[in-house]
Amino acid sequence: MSARFADVLVVLRGGGDLATGAGWRLKRSGFPLVVCELERPLTVRRSVAFSTAVDEGEAIVEGVRAVRATLADARALAATAVVPVLVSPGLPPLEASVVVDARMAKHALDTTIDDAPLVVALGPGYTAGVDCHAVVETKRGAQLGRVLWSGAAAENTGTPGRIVGHAAERVLRAPATGAIHWRTEIGRTVAAGTVLGDVEQSAVTAPFDGLVRGLIAEGTPVSRGLKIGDVDPRTDTDWRQISDKALAIGGGVLEAVLTWLSGRG
Repeated sequence: MSARFADVLVVLRGGGDLATGAGWRLKRSGFPLVVCELERPLTVRRSVAFSTAVDEGEAIVEGVRAVRATLADARALAATAVVPVLVSPGLPPLEASVVVDARMAKHALDTTIDDAPLVVALGPGYTAGVDCHAVVETKRGAQLGRVLWSGAAAENTGTPGRIVGHAAERVLRAPATGAIHWRTEIGRTVAAGTVLGDVEQSAVTAPFDGLVRGLIAEGTPVSRGLKIGDVDPRTDTDWRQISDKALAIGGGVLEAVLTWLSGRG
């Protein structure tokens, strides 16, 4: 870890794939980092998410290792090459220099501008200068990853970006309320109509030929309509790599932190 940033502790609220893009860039740049997650993470792209450490004890994302940790261990681990992941829906009592709300809730939750000297939020729901100091745009397009020091990100459209002609249908949603049980795994190529799993005997099927890029953890209780999976029509996609979108957003978060440290925020 860079001695230059040793005292700049970053607390990342959320450990999903987009949050991990930000955390990965910060950790690689030398910032001590602590991730906060739910007891039952709702992450879909688990192969590239620090939140996977909650269920599996550890997660390695492109060379950066995250481990499930306790609050007592978090500060010491954050100063090493490891990323500690806490089960902590709220902010832990740590003296953080930076708080990044990366939960992607699409609306304001409980993060406030007073939570740390620098508070950064991802995507819609927060207004820079009101709820936080900076907002990073998360909508695909020319503004993706841009840092806003005033105003808000683009509103949520509810429709994923189009890839090879597919948009909303790329997302797998729970057909019923109950526990999810899978018959496939992340990284498999599947044909249209293949039964991928079920919720309370209601089948989840592949919407088209493609690659299973994400699945919520086996046995997770889900509500009808919740996002539980992701199929990519590009079968040559490397599902073990952080996505271009996550890296762009992560670049925006890193820019916000460095801009603040330079006194230009």
